[in-house]
Amino acid sequence: MPRNIRLPEPYERRKPDGDCMHEECGVFGIYSGQSGIDAAEAVYYGLLSLQHRGQESAGIAVVRDGQIESHKAMGLVQGQFREGLENFMGAASAIGHVRYSTMGDSQLLNAQPVVIDSPQGRLALAHNGNITNAKALREALEDRGVCFETSIDSEVVAALIASHSESGILQGVIQAAEQMEGSYALTIMTPDVVMGVRDPLGVRPLALGRLDDAYVLSSESCAFDTIGAEFIRDIRPGEIVVADKNGLRSHQMAHAQDTALCIFEYVYFARPDSDIDGISVHKARERAGELLAIASPAEADVVTAVPDSAMPAAMGYARQAGLPFVMAFAQNRYVGRTFIQPSQGRREIGVSLKLSALKRSVRGKRVLLVDDSIVRGTTSKRIVEMLKTAGAKEVHIRISSPPVTSPCFLGIDTSSHEQLIGANHSVEEIRKFIGADSLAYLSFEDLLKTVEGAACNFCAGCFNGKYPTDVSELLHCGKKNMLG
Repeated sequence: MPRNIRLPEPYERRKPDGDCMHEECGVFGIYSGQSGIDAAEAVYYGLLSLQHRGQESAGIAVVRDGQIESHKAMGLVQGQFREGLENFMGAASAIGHVRYSTMGDSQLLNAQPVVIDSPQGRLALAHNGNITNAKALREALEDRGVCFETSIDSEVVAALIASHSESGILQGVIQAAEQMEGSYALTIMTPDVVMGVRDPLGVRPLALGRLDDAYVLSSESCAFDTIGAEFIRDIRPGEIVVADKNGLRSHQMAHAQDTALCIFEYVYFARPDSDIDGISVHKARERAGELLAIASPAEADVVTAVPDSAMPAAMGYARQAGLPFVMAFAQNRYVGRTFIQPSQGRREIGVSLKLSALKRSVRGKRVLLVDDSIVRGTTSKRIVEMLKTAGAKEVHIRISSPPVTSPCFLGIDTSSHEQLIGANHSVEEIRKFIGADSLAYLSFEDLLKTVEGAACNFCAGCFNGKYPTDVSELLHCGKKNMLG
């Protein structure tokens, strides 16, 4: 049993659906060996810490008595998923997954981990990212007689690894990686090993930790703190780590010419108490706020933020500007992802359900509101209306990232070009639409300053349309040609 478990505080960073960028998944894994640590319990608490990365389904695969068993459920980790976990206690190894779907249907069949047969026995796999050539890979495997049960690219990855694993799972991963394009952070488990794999570009994060004699893998380092594990290091781009009875070993696949960690991890996706590739997420967001205050000051009385992801940037802005930071919103943390395909009216109701303005904090004041991004603009519009209805004299909006102008094909669910307000309207047009008294974004140059010193380079395709891998066909045909 993990010692010194620190239950994570609820971290609600989502806006109403359709007006934010959704991370697709979070992965976690542990090889406990003879340490006596209950792997299933460790994964449960690890997934709780990664809940912000996916809220549609949760799953776990465990090794008990030399066999792989799995349990999956729709909804949150503390929901139906928790109810079936008692049958999995005492496991020696386990991997887990939380999911937010992009192109694959939101149904239990598509929940992960994927468990399949291979020449080496049963194999379980959990995946964060998007394989951009998954459709072609799936068709090639189907031509060879492979049958698929789901509509997700993660099953394609598992089947591809299995098809090359006659000489062992490690060789299967290496050969599969040579064929896969896109992004992937994987946890893989057989009855004997737990593996972590990060794509050669390093688009999605993956970290390595240690809990006594057990090795732990997680999408974010914050999960290590929850279970009392020690952060060792980030898995390097193109690296495979293998934990088994002989300890830990590393295999480096061919390097990409350049690395490309998703810079939006620092802007929005990751929890602020995580460190990714040598950079504190909280410090990066604070720095964004400071730089925003220098470049885009405003005549204001107070600074506030849209909770929770914009809080560090707002505090950085307030400190740099010499203005008081106030809490301007009460937050209802019990409102889930209510509307899968919401109408505009329902989306606005969703904002009101999640947030309500604290009138005494804003009445008669010039309010400077910091947010991390604007995707459609509908949420920002409703929040400005909310503040002005509560008595704010003026509302000035500052965004701690550049305008989102392009979709993502590497593991984030973003709207099409047509639905991205930043791709089709000027800053002034957006200001008028949301009803703010002023609007300014962090420049791309200043965004890069927030992550100076990182052990990697970055993908910023959503901001500048420059992708680290070929997505020309996807840009032309759209995400309908992807699995995921």
